[in-house]
Amino acid sequence: MAIEPGTTAPNFTLPDQLGEPVSLSALRGKPVVLYFYPKANTPGCTTQACGVRDHRDDYARLGAVVLGVSPDPVKPIAKFADKYNLDFPLLSDEDHAVAQAYGVWVEKSMYGRTYYGNERTTFVISPDGVVTHVFRKVKPAEHDMLVLTALAQ
Repeated sequence: MAIEPGTTAPNFTLPDQLGEPVSLSALRGKPVVLYFYPKANTPGCTTQACGVRDHRDDYARLGAVVLGVSPDPVKPIAKFADKYNLDFPLLSDEDHAVAQAYGVWVEKSMYGRTYYGNERTTFVISPDGVVTHVFRKVKPAEHDMLVLTALAQ
């Protein structure tokens, strides 16, 4: 089931790259950019994460909190964050329960092999917890422009 604009964002608590719990409900009162990415340390995911890092001042100016979510365990996410100096929460959704709740755990195909993984999708969530924008199959290099424009509206 896909989450659409106007829907209340499903709450969750996941560990970040430091192993600390992060709950969506604790961020009420601030806009949240929740982006799902397939795998840490891959080219597209690195481009997307470094874009968020490089636009940190733009997100801060708009009062937004950015959360990245992948099915990777905490340890690889921590290495990814350290390697690229990513100073925002990257969350581990190992059992993909949150990805399923948001409708982004999908069947994929590469080189004739099918498997399940996160669809690269970003949700912009209002301070009151309602999804305002959904960007599916986002191109990593275009991610920040799309999201920052949506936040500024």
